[in-house]
Amino acid sequence: MRRSSLVVPLLAVAALLAGCAGGTQAAASTPATTAATASATPAERTTVRIASLKGPTTMGLVKLMSDATAGTTAEDYKVTMYSTPDQVVPLVAQGSVDVALLPSNLAAVLYAKTKGAVQVAAVNTLGVLDVVENGTAVHGLADLRGKTVVTSGKGASPEYVLDYLLKQEGLVPGTDVKVDYRSEPTEVAAVLAATPGAVGMLPQPFATVLTSSHPGIRTVVQLSDEWNKVTSGTSQLVTGVLVVRKAFATEHAAALKQFLDDYKLSTTFTNEHPDQAAPLIVQAGIVPSAAVAVAAIPASHVVDLEGVDLRNALSGYLKVLFDADPASVGGALPGDDFYYQR
Repeated sequence: MRRSSLVVPLLAVAALLAGCAGGTQAAASTPATTAATASATPAERTTVRIASLKGPTTMGLVKLMSDATAGTTAEDYKVTMYSTPDQVVPLVAQGSVDVALLPSNLAAVLYAKTKGAVQVAAVNTLGVLDVVENGTAVHGLADLRGKTVVTSGKGASPEYVLDYLLKQEGLVPGTDVKVDYRSEPTEVAAVLAATPGAVGMLPQPFATVLTSSHPGIRTVVQLSDEWNKVTSGTSQLVTGVLVVRKAFATEHAAALKQFLDDYKLSTTFTNEHPDQAAPLIVQAGIVPSAAVAVAAIPASHVVDLEGVDLRNALSGYLKVLFDADPASVGGALPGDDFYYQR
């Protein structure tokens, strides 16, 4: 019964979420605005085309999207949500969108592919990866010695992050800790639900859906916390970033500044008013219920880091990925012009 009751909400999230991986269909375009400064006339408004993903990276955007539907902003924000990052990358490269919410390593890849034609303007989510257990034996990464961790994300940032943190704990991936990679988070969740004693790593909001639906499964470690311990503040575990085309930033500097101001207000709203943000997150199709959204917001580490904070958080993280696999960040670490400054 527990496994059956779990399948429906997990499948619902799988169909809608692409913070780390997902389906293949794009959602319909939604105009988005915010009420920060609504005094401009329509003729003065700049259209800002925004591509987002149905996952934690968009949780901080939902208030802006809701305000957009009300048509109360200084700028004309048009948001389209997509299922996978791979759908968004070519749109940015082709100039079809101006701003995109992307996994942090893909922003670096896009920078390399476009020969520096994009910049990262903000960090929007920190670590969304959790270690969860169907049992009570594991209390930290050190307790994973001799165990198998079921997860997804082989050949991508989840693998590199897990390997890095295990090594920092003195554990050798594949020797001290076996890692069983599955194709997607729903498969990982199904294994955890059906196997007493199983240990896995899941992204948000899959981890919250699973622990909410199965009382015997608990979160053991938030990898963002572990990252902060081992890096001593020299970097952060950066999941998602906000990318802007450099040409747009140059041609529409005032509109971009307005968007970043509005985005900061929207992110603050999500964090400070989760009960009000939750229905908007459900309406956007990111999670299946308001209760899950309320629980997932703090676990998703929704932030808005810009300027020096952005660079400090992201550069060290990209260096870890580069050391694991240079191709994961486009073959080389981005130059100074990768980091947008107001």
